[in-house]
Amino acid sequence: MPNLMWTWQEAVAVAGLLTAGWVVLRRLRAWQRAQPFLRETALIIGLYGLWQFAGSLAGSGTYAAVGRGQWIWNTERSALLPSERTVQGWILPHPVIVQAANLYYDIMHFGVMIFFLVWLFAWHQEAYSRWRTTIALVTAACLLIQLIPVAPPRMIPGLDMVDTAVKYGQSVYSAAGGFDPDQLSAMPSVHVGWAVLVAVCAYRVSTSRWRYLGMAHAAATIFVVTATGNHYWADGIVAVVLLVAALIAQRTVRTLLRRHVTARKDLAKQDVEHGSLVDVR
Repeated sequence: MPNLMWTWQEAVAVAGLLTAGWVVLRRLRAWQRAQPFLRETALIIGLYGLWQFAGSLAGSGTYAAVGRGQWIWNTERSALLPSERTVQGWILPHPVIVQAANLYYDIMHFGVMIFFLVWLFAWHQEAYSRWRTTIALVTAACLLIQLIPVAPPRMIPGLDMVDTAVKYGQSVYSAAGGFDPDQLSAMPSVHVGWAVLVAVCAYRVSTSRWRYLGMAHAAATIFVVTATGNHYWADGIVAVVLLVAALIAQRTVRTLLRRHVTARKDLAKQDVEHGSLVDVR
């Protein structure tokens, strides 16, 4: 099956073309409504390219990465989390479901995010910049952690986890453009982080019943990344923690800025009132 996830080279090339188009249109003062869309699309695809590039840098040190993966597995068992192997066992007897899960892992991660951003930009533009910043913060935090290689469950010897994508010839981790897309950036899961972000944002900014599709996507993503052996539960938990931290950080900054603006306005008002008293005297 062809790899439907872009390599970092492809993502950077697309982002560069979109940026060039935005610059040209801006200088020509043409298609002004299209300019913000080109700029924002270039930014998001650029972030995706950065994620893929960081993954390629982390794609070394297999021995240490396997050891870290084994430690995460053992820690999860000590914490009495359900076994990822059990979840995979639910779908292994059903080849069609396994192949559908592999396909979902391949195309829905980036595909849903693009659709989500277009929807948010077109119908909820007032909330777009805040959630775009959230995406950037969560992705950047994930990238920093992913520079430490961690092997996914399917690569850990002795766990009896099947690499379902390899089994059915659907692996997205085949050599491309001289690079092997990273398989050692399991922690944290950007798949889960993005999916939960989409669910939270859709629920908060929309009143339509279609907003629940975001929750369905998040649930499906969590199930798929686990059942295919690509992630531990801990990968998703850490990603969600980073999302919560990003939301709290943004709220804190907004609160501090509002207080600062209010304090300045109060100070200016006091200065005006003091000046008026002086004039009267």
